[in-house]
Amino acid sequence: MQFLEFKEKIKPFIVFTINDIRKIEPDFDLRRLNEWGKKGYINMIRRGHYMLSNLAIDDQALYTIANIIYQPSYVSLEIALSNYGLIPEAVYVITSVTTLKTADFSTNIARFTYKHIRPELMFGYTLETWKGAVYKIADMEKAVLDYLYFHPRLRDYADFAGIRFNVDEFLSHLDEEKFKRYIIAFGNKALEARAHALLAFAHNDTRDEKLT
Repeated sequence: MQFLEFKEKIKPFIVFTINDIRKIEPDFDLRRLNEWGKKGYINMIRRGHYMLSNLAIDDQALYTIANIIYQPSYVSLEIALSNYGLIPEAVYVITSVTTLKTADFSTNIARFTYKHIRPELMFGYTLETWKGAVYKIADMEKAVLDYLYFHPRLRDYADFAGIRFNVDEFLSHLDEEKFKRYIIAFGNKALEARAHALLAFAHNDTRDEKLT
């Protein structure tokens, strides 16, 4: 199979595996993958996972790739907070949570990291569509709680002010009843206390006052 023919057949796959290739060409010569990789036609994202090198890479592409290369997972933590405008810093790592073991993949397009959570905490994400593919990203309330869960040092006003948490953006989109349901679902008293401290910080924000 010539590359142009392969490219047209594999185009529906954002990320493709050997199994995907076998579906379109059962007798495919796997040596072609190495050849096409050296020529820059395809990129290996992680072992056994490839993409066409001409795929336009934007945030949604990265979120979709993150979902595909390590399943089950959904985008959350720092990258989701940045996506919702809750933290000011640019985030260069695509962060996700998963029920699998913690993992980290550095690639030539981005670094993808995954934090382990219990299966019962695998909720609170929305499904978004990009180029016909569906990816999962934490909704705002779950992204905030995931972040608090993995950053137990965040406890009080000074801590929340220190990360320059965007109170206005948070409150303008917050579904407080959902947020409180999610807090209960975690079943973690320490997290519950810190989440309510964040709510108090948001509702009584005194950003113009000096911290004591």
